[in-house]
Amino acid sequence: MKGFTVGRKEDKIGARGIPSCPLFFDDVFIPDANRLGGGFKAVMEAFNASRPLIGARGVGLAQGAIDHAVEFVKDRSAFGRQVSDFQGIRWMLADMQMQTEAARNLVYRSAAMVDAGASAAELAPMAAMAKCFASDTAMKVATDAVQLFGAAGVSAEYSINRYFRDAKVLQIIEGTNQIQRNIISNSMLGRAAR
Repeated sequence: MKGFTVGRKEDKIGARGIPSCPLFFDDVFIPDANRLGGGFKAVMEAFNASRPLIGARGVGLAQGAIDHAVEFVKDRSAFGRQVSDFQGIRWMLADMQMQTEAARNLVYRSAAMVDAGASAAELAPMAAMAKCFASDTAMKVATDAVQLFGAAGVSAEYSINRYFRDAKVLQIIEGTNQIQRNIISNSMLGRAAR
């Protein structure tokens, strides 16, 4: 298409497996038949369906970080004991699992609402909750997993640092988690979305 160009691929801290590049539309004519009706509203409604997917990515990321952390602490020793024998380590693992299960159930609920064709007014706050809670959980769990790895957690030798970098991206895409909190609280207060 004349005037349409794809910009340079961005070098991101996380989500490197999903390429991002700017799209440029310079003097591009779009016929009326090919334009999105209701532009902003259509995009916001699309976010209602896609935010649970970001939540699902967060749950998967958190679970992967847990799986790596459990394997790591079971295989490591410190002060003559297996690292997993330390109570503080076990408590961290338990918290990581509880938070991930809570996020998983919120994502399931919001996905079920998408499948059931819930109205935008019903779905928007639930999708926002799923995206926000699951991506915040992913960040916390990934941070704790890096901590459990100790110095190895910041080494390129172990993939756990990728979980940490990717979790940060999830808190930002599809609307930052601060925006999600606005959507949730506006719904609670009976305020129209802005």
